[in-house]
Amino acid sequence: MIIDCHCHAGKGDGLTGPWNTDAPLGAYLRRARAAGISVTNLLPSFHTDYGKANREVAGIVAGAPGRFTAFAFVHADRDAGRVRELLGEAVRLGMIGVKVHRNDARLTREICDAARALRLPILYDVVGEIAPIELYARQYRDVAFIIPHLGSFADAWAAQLALIDHLARHPNVFTDTAGVRRFDLLVEAVRRAGPAKVLFGSDGPYLHPGVELAKIRALGLRPADERLILGANFLQITRGPRRARAGSGVRRAAAYSFSR
Repeated sequence: MIIDCHCHAGKGDGLTGPWNTDAPLGAYLRRARAAGISVTNLLPSFHTDYGKANREVAGIVAGAPGRFTAFAFVHADRDAGRVRELLGEAVRLGMIGVKVHRNDARLTREICDAARALRLPILYDVVGEIAPIELYARQYRDVAFIIPHLGSFADAWAAQLALIDHLARHPNVFTDTAGVRRFDLLVEAVRRAGPAKVLFGSDGPYLHPGVELAKIRALGLRPADERLILGANFLQITRGPRRARAGSGVRRAAAYSFSR
């Protein structure tokens, strides 16, 4: 089973770029099917009301049992004081993680505390701001932090190289492969941190899932290591919040400890 951990969905309300306008899934699903991707984790588009955006994406998940999972988006500043309420609603709707973006605001204790209490992993796009990961990882050793794009969708070589050190040192820090263009850095991340620290993501529907998947195939890993990246790592990280659903295609995985 191949799991794409990073695909956007739903409508935004910003109208300044695809990321806050619309993320239609029609073409993505055709391409994912052709590539053999069977489960996709959805992330809401940028929105001025993340409660509304989360409910829309949760509805997509509910409409295709077993095909999708989803993380809830929260805004660290605008949603301050009600993060636990928003994430509690998201969990009741079946969402299994938290998405935070540095372009909104920096990650906060409120979000980390809520994620810890609800046993949710945090996917935090740091936009190249790598150093604070040291603080998150040490202060919240029992929370899984997924840093997408190997730390920088903007292809910032220094940031991506720096993230590899955090992957190697912190058992609760992970990355995804979405949109990573410097292939040799993916090779280095797997070599130094190990395949258990890397997740396959496509950044669909904006990027082609088959093209992004080809990067994983090109790593030339042993089958067992490739399976970690293509789904097993995601299952382990999200084991806590996943709830059994009739007809779900997402299998249960063994418990995972982030302690040293």
